[in-house]
Amino acid sequence: MIIGLTGTNGAGKTEVSEYLKSRGFEYHSLSDEIREEIRRTGREITREVLIEVGNHLREKFGPGILAERILTNLEQGHNYVIDSIRNPYEVEALNRRKDFILLAVDADQRIRFERSRKRAREGAAQTIEQFVEEEKRELESTNPASQQLQATRRKADVVVTNNGTLDDLHRKLDELLPPLMSQFMRPTWDEYFMNIAKVVAMRSNCMKRKVAAIIVKDRRVVSTGYNGTPRGAKNCNEGGCPRCNSMAESGTALDECLCCHGEENAITQAAYHGTSLKGSTLYTTFAPCLLCTKMIINSGIAEVVYNQDYPLNQRALSLLSECGVVLRRHKV
Repeated sequence: MIIGLTGTNGAGKTEVSEYLKSRGFEYHSLSDEIREEIRRTGREITREVLIEVGNHLREKFGPGILAERILTNLEQGHNYVIDSIRNPYEVEALNRRKDFILLAVDADQRIRFERSRKRAREGAAQTIEQFVEEEKRELESTNPASQQLQATRRKADVVVTNNGTLDDLHRKLDELLPPLMSQFMRPTWDEYFMNIAKVVAMRSNCMKRKVAAIIVKDRRVVSTGYNGTPRGAKNCNEGGCPRCNSMAESGTALDECLCCHGEENAITQAAYHGTSLKGSTLYTTFAPCLLCTKMIINSGIAEVVYNQDYPLNQRALSLLSECGVVLRRHKV
């Protein structure tokens, strides 16, 4: 999962980050993206410069740019903590990931001032009046590229109040995190197998369209296939198929096409290795054509799940139904 952190200066975001890092979360900070930009210009890193450069990046590349840059470094299946989220558009960018949760950390203003002063980070305010004045500029703005901490906090899924000791904060996090981490569901079987089929499709060497199918029995992949020229023939992307390489208009010159379809290859691969397909399920990135449909029926496949419609295949779909093959669409 990804836990994003937002909150006012001195609220305790760093302590929450350290806690999560000690539990195996990989750390990223939107502020580090700004610091890197400042280092490239040779300027001194201060709070004022951080705000200025952050606003400049949002104005130039869009208000969600810092989060978008971070997202490019995140892989599926890892736990991450992302610190210093200060703009609601950053939250929107991170919400593209279903495993993202925004946690807001808060504390009383006087407590936050004392923490900030003791930390003495990058020109921290030395008086409560200065602290309050600086904070006002970060809380609200009519400029979508500026920091908007209040609007960002309103998007939080969870709020943690951190007025006590570090042990108090840790106890709160110990209680909070297990329920949060258990709420994200694994992919359904349809999502799981269809995503595998989409990865298989990337192996296709067809010049016109990359298609793949996988065949599943007892929730186990027993065969895979992607479209391309027959075994031993020159690959399509190397000039092996005259129709594809001439970029023929869709639906024409089909008698010149040397590429086998993904479903066709998955079925023949099973036959090649002596694997029975009776009662299995075929997942395909495109609905099957008429030729593949006949192979599906005669091979004993009981169910077809497809991602996208295939042009001009209504006859194929009606034949599957007539012959008792279950047909479902699952779009990912």
